[in-house]
Amino acid sequence: MDIEIDAEAKDKRLNRMVAVTVVVLSIFMGLAQVKDGNIVQNMAQAQSNAVDHWGEYQATKTKLHIDEVALAQAGFLAGLGGEKVAAATGAEQTRLAGEIAKYKGEAPGLRAQAEGFQAQYDAFNVHDDQFDACDALIGIAVAVSAVAALAESFPALVVAWLIGAGGIVMGLAGFLGLAWKSPLASLLS
Repeated sequence: MDIEIDAEAKDKRLNRMVAVTVVVLSIFMGLAQVKDGNIVQNMAQAQSNAVDHWGEYQATKTKLHIDEVALAQAGFLAGLGGEKVAAATGAEQTRLAGEIAKYKGEAPGLRAQAEGFQAQYDAFNVHDDQFDACDALIGIAVAVSAVAALAESFPALVVAWLIGAGGIVMGLAGFLGLAWKSPLASLLS
């Protein structure tokens, strides 16, 4: 009878350790998913801003090209016509030269802003990948913990702890804003 009590106590101890493991990992995974959701929202905003600024940059470059062509045509027409044509085209050439200068001034800034938003997106993506790896590893650890309870195997629980620790490390890297990318995060991205 003493043997049965010891075996029963051992099973309860293993089950308690599995239960605590699952609770700790589930809480951490829940918090990590909230943070990951916020990162995904920031990624969407950065991507939207990048697309908007690239569109504005392209429109500015197109307007610049159109005005440069129009300026060249105005110069050609001024040479062909009389005084009235020359006066009219001179005013248009002045206006076009101003527009060209404006577009040439705007274009580099728009490009820099678009590239900045793209870099911001890429930085957020590193952390999103970290949280994805965290989620995957913790999910695996919870599954292995369940197997440990069913098989009554302490070594399986140790494996779950090791995998869960990897998930927590990835989650902490995401929370702390570290630019570290594990091979698993690279594989998942």
